[in-house]
Amino acid sequence: MLQTDTEFTPIAAHIRNNVMRQGFMTHVGAEVTDLTRGTCVLSVDRRPELLQQTGFFHGGVTAFLIDNATTIAAATVKGQAALTAEYKLNLLAPASGDRLICRARVVKPGRQVSVVAADVFCVINGAEKHTATALASIAMIDQAIAPKVVS
Repeated sequence: MLQTDTEFTPIAAHIRNNVMRQGFMTHVGAEVTDLTRGTCVLSVDRRPELLQQTGFFHGGVTAFLIDNATTIAAATVKGQAALTAEYKLNLLAPASGDRLICRARVVKPGRQVSVVAADVFCVINGAEKHTATALASIAMIDQAIAPKVVS
């Protein structure tokens, strides 16, 4: 029998709400396509504004997806605010296709720093091609001192 994580439901709702208040998320057109405790999947559809002159997705789009997905994945563990401290990104292949998908997963949760891995795939004719991989250190922030966004 599948057991649901009822304590995660309000955490997920809070995270989704905060993420969609990020101006850059809406500017890029990225969406949270999956969110579970310790994981986050972000996706973005191909648009001319996101491409290099060669027609590939710009590396900055890949880096943004990794930056955001790893931070969100870390935040899902306890519903704690998080900020990227650093990440190592390897671009494995040019990202073409119709969509980019970034899958992030917490490798080691921590009280002060969590380690999160991410992989990016582009979808070409329905098949996924691995285009990037990353490992991130995510600083966990005390909710009481986390800055508040005023909109």
